[in-house]
Amino acid sequence: MEKIASFTIDHIKLQPGVYVSRKDTVGAEVITTFDLRMTSPNEEPVMNTAEVHTIEHLGATFLRNHPQYQDKTIYFGPMGCRTGFYLLLAGDLSSSDIVPLMTEMYEFIRDFEGQVPGADPKDCGNYLDMNLGMAKYLAKKYLDEVLYCIDESRLVYPQ
Repeated sequence: MEKIASFTIDHIKLQPGVYVSRKDTVGAEVITTFDLRMTSPNEEPVMNTAEVHTIEHLGATFLRNHPQYQDKTIYFGPMGCRTGFYLLLAGDLSSSDIVPLMTEMYEFIRDFEGQVPGADPKDCGNYLDMNLGMAKYLAKKYLDEVLYCIDESRLVYPQ
């Protein structure tokens, strides 16, 4: 079998950033898949499921309510390796196009107070597996170390 595209990225060189993972055409619409890499693969500890789950709930809620992107959001969810998230948006977009959106989303997560949306037994199949404190910490780290100072090296996959 042929390797899928995401397994051809050099994860030894890959650093946290905002990358276009792939672009697909569905009908007349381009769907852009973004790799929101929050930790350095195989160098840093991966994120625990509780904070990943919390970021997923908060990020999805933010995106599905965003005035400009709510109708363009196809999917937001964690990578199986727990080093980041995938975001699928309708449109032929570049990494730099969504840096302002990602900054806004991670600031929302960093500053969030109260009960996590959907953290209720009738709304979620694993509602107890949440860690808001760590989600906020990781959002702040991603903002400070990546989004606030992002450059081309964190927008295009390494060769």
